[in-house]
Amino acid sequence: MIQAQLDQQVAQATGEDLREVRFRGFSLADPLTVRFDPEPCDLPPQILDWDQVDLERNVALIKQPVL
Repeated sequence: MIQAQLDQQVAQATGEDLREVRFRGFSLADPLTVRFDPEPCDLPPQILDWDQVDLERNVALIKQPVL
């Protein structure tokens, strides 16, 4: 499949204008390349678990005996 055929198939499948599909750029992925990412992100996830933060901040003023 050549690029023009791929663009046409994507445009038909999505209902997008062919110019928009070409602008966004599509390509065939090699199924043998398992860890392919054209824009790899090596940063850790930018997530904060507020429940965990609350548990770490919520400390007793007086230690209670364990029953």
